[in-house]
Amino acid sequence: MGLAMALKIAGTSAAAMTFAAVLRPGAFRRVVRTIVAKAAGKPTYVPPPPGPAKVKVALCQLMVTADKEQNMKTAKAAIQKAASQGAALVVLPEMWNCPYSNDSFPTYAEDIDGGSSPSVAALSEAARSAGVTLVGGSIPERSGGKLYNTCCVFSKEGKMLAKHRKVHLFDIDIPGKITFKESLTLSPGDGPTVVDTDAGRLGVGICYDIRFPELAQIYGQRGVQLIVYPGAFNTTTGPVHWELLQKARAVDNQLYVAACSPARNPSSSYQAWGHSTVVGPFAEVLATTGHEEDIVYAELDYNQVLERRTNMPLSQQKRYDLYALLDKTG
Repeated sequence: MGLAMALKIAGTSAAAMTFAAVLRPGAFRRVVRTIVAKAAGKPTYVPPPPGPAKVKVALCQLMVTADKEQNMKTAKAAIQKAASQGAALVVLPEMWNCPYSNDSFPTYAEDIDGGSSPSVAALSEAARSAGVTLVGGSIPERSGGKLYNTCCVFSKEGKMLAKHRKVHLFDIDIPGKITFKESLTLSPGDGPTVVDTDAGRLGVGICYDIRFPELAQIYGQRGVQLIVYPGAFNTTTGPVHWELLQKARAVDNQLYVAACSPARNPSSSYQAWGHSTVVGPFAEVLATTGHEEDIVYAELDYNQVLERRTNMPLSQQKRYDLYALLDKTG
């Protein structure tokens, strides 16, 4: 945005800006803040469409091995079991079809857009057969000469509703503990993913995405009722940050958060933390588990989102004259 346009938006003349800059530096800084706030604008809340008031969700904490065919069988069996227990929304973990390693991503990658993805085909059929909305964890995707960490969302008819590519790549180095750089093989996605389903309006993030509150804030502004994070935190950061971050994203935005991990495989080079968890809009843990293979169930009451936002109208109380979140993809 050019200066002239910014001044026009703020209703401020160039002469006034010059005068303030020279004679009153404090006033100048206030005018600049006003320009930025008005340029960004107070966000427009987009309410979700009419949908279910209550939804039963199942997080399938799967044991992942190097055998892709077996992983697909394990996933399909878990989806069917979750559906048999009354789940309308089923979630799989990050990288459920392959070991979590940079060596595995290129080998197990599939071409989703090109229609050459046995994992996506299996999930589509599993969602249709079970009659559930399915957040299909993530798999390595090959597209345009690049690799992505990709989550597909399916309707209960088996139709792919959305595809989220991990926005923030997991590049960390904690000396003596863990070093991992997804960017050695993977490329980042290009934006948020919001999808309306029979189980409510969902926002999708993958693992490291949960560390960035701005993404969750965008989801809150777009009327998301539940943010789903397939994720594979490790045994270094998991004990201290996994549940903490879920609670933070939930209470900051007054919505539900569900994070689904793989089970811990002792023979794997990467040790997943496990502890798949569902958190409510008041930061209450609704359901969780340990690190073994399991299915976690929770009842979501979307009326709680409205109630919490009525009790504490945080979005109406924000000081947009002092700060603003600019959604560049909205």
